[in-house]
Amino acid sequence: MQKIRKNDSVVVLSGDDKGKVSSVLEIIPAKNAAIVKDVNIKTKHRKPSNKNTKGEVVTFEAPILLSKLALVAKKAGKDKPAVPTRVGFKVENGKKTRIAKKTGKAI
Repeated sequence: MQKIRKNDSVVVLSGDDKGKVSSVLEIIPAKNAAIVKDVNIKTKHRKPSNKNTKGEVVTFEAPILLSKLALVAKKAGKDKPAVPTRVGFKVENGKKTRIAKKTGKAI
């Protein structure tokens, strides 16, 4: 069971986008990486070809290592900010669930 999954809210711990909070679009287990919305934006220059008569500049979200991400746990109350947390697992009634270590609540 993965600790970070698709559609989870995460915060970037290091790099150019440090501190950004966003959601996970895709997990790539083979690379131990994730694609996160509006994080690690790269640009690629495409040459003109038969299909694409004009060249273009394409921007896209590149994968970022899971070690640079932390899951965000929301604290109770509107005034309290979301905090980065580690993930634990708990087995209840034969079901394995993810638990936020800082709040102790199920994710």
